[in-house]
Amino acid sequence: MAVGRYLDNRAGLVYFALQSEFVMDDLDKALGDISSIRRQMARSTEFRGYGPATLAATGVFAMFAAVAQAIWMPDPAKAISAYLATWISTAAVSAGLIATQMRARTRRIHSGMADEMIRMAVEQFLPSAGAGALLTLVLVCFVPGALWMLPGIWQVIFSLGVFSSCRFLPRPMIAAGLWYLLTGLSCIALGDSRALSPWTMGISYGAGQLLVAGILFFNSREGEDET
Repeated sequence: MAVGRYLDNRAGLVYFALQSEFVMDDLDKALGDISSIRRQMARSTEFRGYGPATLAATGVFAMFAAVAQAIWMPDPAKAISAYLATWISTAAVSAGLIATQMRARTRRIHSGMADEMIRMAVEQFLPSAGAGALLTLVLVCFVPGALWMLPGIWQVIFSLGVFSSCRFLPRPMIAAGLWYLLTGLSCIALGDSRALSPWTMGISYGAGQLLVAGILFFNSREGEDET
């Protein structure tokens, strides 16, 4: 009798363990399916996390940086460290402002899909940003004579980030990508330190970011998004 009860209990425990394992497998599969569905929905949803006002502000920052360069760096080729500090700090401040506002806005507008949408937006721009940073480092360390190419390189690489993001932004955003591509190529075509002029960056990014802001404002149901 005792042996029988022992065997019954062992059999019950084994059955419970097997059932629990099956349940956990089903639960993991269901969670995986939900995650996959959310990713698919994020890829097919227009991203509205970029705020037009914030992007317009970054364009104004670029114009201020250009004015500051024109006043304090009349010959940027002889003050390349100050030139790099000016524009890299401007880019860092702008990126921080956009990231902070994007996180709050995406959580408000996209709610349950916010994390997936933010991840998707970052994944589109991160490769071009990383390439731009590495190219800058290489030119500064190993090819200082070619630093005049940086404004054009930055703008061409930025255009690639814009083009990459176009699939989940309003269709007219391709115009912004073309703008940055053309201004970048024009800077490189100058062929010398004239490309370091404050206005090659100030006008390109100032007008470019205002263009991006305008496209978002008129194509993303801004009246519903902004509070």
